Amino acid sequence: MVPLLRAARDPRFKEVPKRLGLVLKIWLAQWRQPRYMVAGVLHIVVFLGFLALGARSTQLVVLGFREGFTLPGFGETYNAVKDYSATAVFLAVAILAVRRAFFKPERYKVPPALGKDHTPEALFVLGLIATLLVSESLFEGSLLAAGGAGSAAPFTLARFFQGALAGMGRQVLADINLAAYAVHDVTFFFFLCFLPFGKHFHVITSLFNVFFMRVETGTVKPVRHGVDDAGLDSLKSFGVKTFEDFTWKHILDFYSCADCGRCSDRCPANTVKRPLSPRFISIKGRDYAFSHYPLLGAPAAPEPLIGGIFSEAEIWSCTTCGACEEECPLGIEYIDKIVDLRRGMVEDGMVPQSVQKPLSALEKRGNPWGKLEKKRADWAAGVGEGYQVKLAEKGETADTLYFVDSITSYDDRMQRIAQSTARILSRAGVDFTILGKDEKDSGHEVRRFGEEMLFQSLRDQNTEAIAASQAKRIVTNDPHAYNALKHDYVGVPEVEHISELIAAGFRSGKLQARPLADPSKTYTLHDPCYLGRHNGVYDPPREALDAIPGLKRVEMEGHCRDRSFCCGGGGLMLFYEPEEEKRMGVVRVEQARAAGADVIVTACPYCLTNIEDAIKVAGLEGKMEAVDLCELVDGQLQNA
Repeated sequence: MVPLLRAARDPRFKEVPKRLGLVLKIWLAQWRQPRYMVAGVLHIVVFLGFLALGARSTQLVVLGFREGFTLPGFGETYNAVKDYSATAVFLAVAILAVRRAFFKPERYKVPPALGKDHTPEALFVLGLIATLLVSESLFEGSLLAAGGAGSAAPFTLARFFQGALAGMGRQVLADINLAAYAVHDVTFFFFLCFLPFGKHFHVITSLFNVFFMRVETGTVKPVRHGVDDAGLDSLKSFGVKTFEDFTWKHILDFYSCADCGRCSDRCPANTVKRPLSPRFISIKGRDYAFSHYPLLGAPAAPEPLIGGIFSEAEIWSCTTCGACEEECPLGIEYIDKIVDLRRGMVEDGMVPQSVQKPLSALEKRGNPWGKLEKKRADWAAGVGEGYQVKLAEKGETADTLYFVDSITSYDDRMQRIAQSTARILSRAGVDFTILGKDEKDSGHEVRRFGEEMLFQSLRDQNTEAIAASQAKRIVTNDPHAYNALKHDYVGVPEVEHISELIAAGFRSGKLQARPLADPSKTYTLHDPCYLGRHNGVYDPPREALDAIPGLKRVEMEGHCRDRSFCCGGGGLMLFYEPEEEKRMGVVRVEQARAAGADVIVTACPYCLTNIEDAIKVAGLEGKMEAVDLCELVDGQLQNA
């Protein structure tokens, strides 16, 4: 645990009630386990059984010093619970062992280049657990067979041993009882000593890891906790470059990883064979901790993280979609680690070639394409007659500010989303303005790509322009801008995604839709990562679609809402050129097609870009189509 003491600070002692709630939900109730039903249910049986049997193991230890010891309040009812728990856990362990040995899921497998297969360790631990259960039941059964008071609960291991040993001599039963006791206690103490040296350390650390997990999604940790923006210039280095630059919570994550593979199984980068597997971020971090921080002696000389433990391509492959963190049953965090590693890489000049030009353009002109600021509001000319788009740069004010962001402002295809958004706002009776040339890119991906100082420059310019606009709320159609304004900015008005405004408009009657001209098509909604998983906005876009008469909507079961599959990423991810076997967008289109959909509805301009391209790459033009929510609703509004 030495690296925890040497690691960077990380204040995690605030919002204790929320943290206790997470412990009750994620740790005690094992809320995320059934997301993988077979393994999840078996794990719940083992976990709850262990909680029930923990008191029994404690009692057996004390019995060695104090004959007849019984924990206060643990009477016949507990004995029955204990017997059934031991039996249930034994059966679960047997199934898990067979599953591990002969029917191992793909997510458990380890490529030789990335590490060792933990199946032998897993089977060994399952054997230890089974030994504890059998020895305790044998101890109980032999005692009852010798004439002890009461009887074991029916259909349990203890009852089985009680019946099997009935009729044996008292001395034989005494010997069996003593041997069972010795085996149990030796196994119990060996297990406790063995736990900290492998993946089963999570048995001890998981409670603390869940208590200290992040309580707010969508955020990115500061460059250094305790150092404000003004103090960043005084830092010797940015981000994570050595192991001890990680925070203590992130190192605790390494120790807590159960190696279940759920994170990687749900990671879109891993699915398309990019050189990233979140699981091995944790495993390699844990292996480094074990090899460089021995129990005795001084820590080994530090190694560089990038090029030593992790590869550049591995770290740049992440889209920060959050699927790994949503899936992890132990509250392990990946996005902050990835961003911190990128910060260190950016400072050392290790930036992908394809991203260098857009970063430079963002610095010079506030957008990744390097287009002129004065052209940022050109899309407004195509909104149509009878609609007014106010410009804050001309001194025109309104209570609502429509924050357009870069791709919707400059991309010819995405400008249609901006125009639809403006018409919807007008139809809903919203008086709004835009910043025009005073608006800069929200900086959302800039920050998540590790360019903190550039992000702060963009944020400060936007914050100043927003304040000057005198707007009381912000509306945007871009989930990335929505997330940045909501979580990364300070002192700006409340922000709302356009899907929320549309749903409210339909509910209030301010917006009314006419029936679809072609009701034969089937629609499905793609949940953008930064609208759904990071901010929990799932129902408004669905409510908006369901308000259109004649629209048939299906879900991509298993790949929707908080299990949505990333389209490939937004912002700077459009410029990054990773190695991959298949585009993420193509996988997403195939999921929609498998659900029986003809039309994929997005609520994000980047998602629309990726999915439209994927339809072409997959050769599905004419069979599948993609449309943005705003475009669809705009075309269906009455009197359109």
